[in-house]
Amino acid sequence: MSGHSKWSTIRHKKGAADAKRGKIFTKLIKEIMVSARMGGGDPNGNPRLRAAITAARAENMPKDNIERAIKKGTGELEGAAYEEVSYEGYGPGGVAILVDVMTDNRNRAASDIRHIFSRNGGSLGEAGCVSWMFSKRGSIVFNRDQVSEEEIMEIALEAGAEDVKDQEDQIEVTTSLEDFSKVKNAFDEKSIAYELAEITMVPQTMVPIEDEKVAQQLLRLMEALEDSDDVQNAYANFDIPESILNAVA
Repeated sequence: MSGHSKWSTIRHKKGAADAKRGKIFTKLIKEIMVSARMGGGDPNGNPRLRAAITAARAENMPKDNIERAIKKGTGELEGAAYEEVSYEGYGPGGVAILVDVMTDNRNRAASDIRHIFSRNGGSLGEAGCVSWMFSKRGSIVFNRDQVSEEEIMEIALEAGAEDVKDQEDQIEVTTSLEDFSKVKNAFDEKSIAYELAEITMVPQTMVPIEDEKVAQQLLRLMEALEDSDDVQNAYANFDIPESILNAVA
């Protein structure tokens, strides 16, 4: 998991620049809209919407923006009709990649995703070819130099976390989807800072990538996917050693 969680935090820090361009807000608004459309506008009865609102607040999205997105999702305000689609494939080194897309033009999105894969040494696969390797979980990542591992373990398990893993220079707490907010709030109440807290797709098995050129090509593919306007999230099961990841990321 070290390569997976390390890349997630690198991507999150890169997101600070994306937020200035409005890209992060756009993706969060789309997720709020679709969540509200599918499960209703009350976050207390809609766990997916609750998680989307939590993510939006973490990025300092104004309350008015959140409320407008909910109303667009429930139909109280006019908004674009976004469709959810998933694409699956393989990247350099045989890495499994799962891509969540939210688009108002399915044909455009499919063409764009196919082009990104082929241009960066990857290939699209059939539906179901890699999704079985991933499970939806909450992930909270800490810098181990800034926290007490014993305290993290105690708080996490008491709040209902599934696991606590030592990841080189990080500590990762994983939770079920239902318990993510409760576990995250437990750390917030103790004012314990984390590097990243998100709902993600956790791979069951990892593919080690030891070659720097392959790692570089793989990360180019991941960045290109995440830069696509239609892509909400891209997940992969690579494990790149920290020394290589820091050199090429």
